[in-house]
Amino acid sequence: MIDTISWITVYPEIVLLAMACIIALVDLGIKSPRRTGTYSLTLLSLGVVAILQGLYASGNTTLYGFGNMVVSDPMGNWLKCFATIAVMVTLVYGRPYAGDRGMLQGGEMFTLSMFALLGMSVMISGNNFLVIYMGLELLTLSSYALVALRRDNATASEAAMKYFVLGALASGFLLYGLSMMYGATGTLEVGQVFKVIASGQVKHQVLVFGLVFVVAGLAFKLGVVPFHMWIPDVYQGAPTAVTLMIGGAPKLAAFAICIRLLVEGMLPLAIDWQQMLVVLSVASLALGNLAAIAQTNLKRMLAYSTISQMGFVLLGLLSGVVNGNTLSAA
Repeated sequence: MIDTISWITVYPEIVLLAMACIIALVDLGIKSPRRTGTYSLTLLSLGVVAILQGLYASGNTTLYGFGNMVVSDPMGNWLKCFATIAVMVTLVYGRPYAGDRGMLQGGEMFTLSMFALLGMSVMISGNNFLVIYMGLELLTLSSYALVALRRDNATASEAAMKYFVLGALASGFLLYGLSMMYGATGTLEVGQVFKVIASGQVKHQVLVFGLVFVVAGLAFKLGVVPFHMWIPDVYQGAPTAVTLMIGGAPKLAAFAICIRLLVEGMLPLAIDWQQMLVVLSVASLALGNLAAIAQTNLKRMLAYSTISQMGFVLLGLLSGVVNGNTLSAA
């Protein structure tokens, strides 16, 4: 039997899921080509969700629910709140663009954006490998559909296909790495993985083998060098409103998944993943900035700027652990 605390832990996600389904049904009866009713209800729903997440964050409490599969802590709630606000801003600025190009005829842009935000929230709240992966897939599947939303545009369809193929490859890398970590530690819970690794009972070579695939999968999702190939093509091919969507809030979720997996779950292996992230961050900073200079398309230039900024994010993840000493970072 699920206790009350479990439902309280995911209450903002329940509200978001319920409103996304309701909006999808309400949209069937709206005839306005600009989808004014759907748009207003979406912003109202996101505003309520952002307020709930802000209240949870300001409470400064940490709750675990559903058998420690999800966690509600200040860091996660603030990230979810900012991600929700970012989606709201995206919809406000993206609606005129989408309306002028016939992308609002079915109202899918609003419901898909809400489901993508739900995926981000599940990712950020995940305290279990499977929950994190489920949130990641919900986000990416919604993103694929958003990129291909302009059905009559061949460039958008091509970008969606590239995004799908490389995204599936990245998910395969991450899932294989997580399966290796599960096989080595015998648990899917992030906190328990930390304890097993810290105990020193598992062979270091096995853990590092799984860690390589986990870092590779995360690098794909972050879009850092050398796993950056999809970002310039997708940014250029996607409708500008969708480019704003995938270039904003999902980066907060990607940062959160790195914290959950690498810091909260695999901190005893910091001396190993730090060396990987150093190479990725320096390469991203160098290639991102240099390649951006040569671009003639604005969105491709912004894509390489994103790659460079992700290098700075990785530099932030490198701090706190010196010479493998995790006590100072705890």
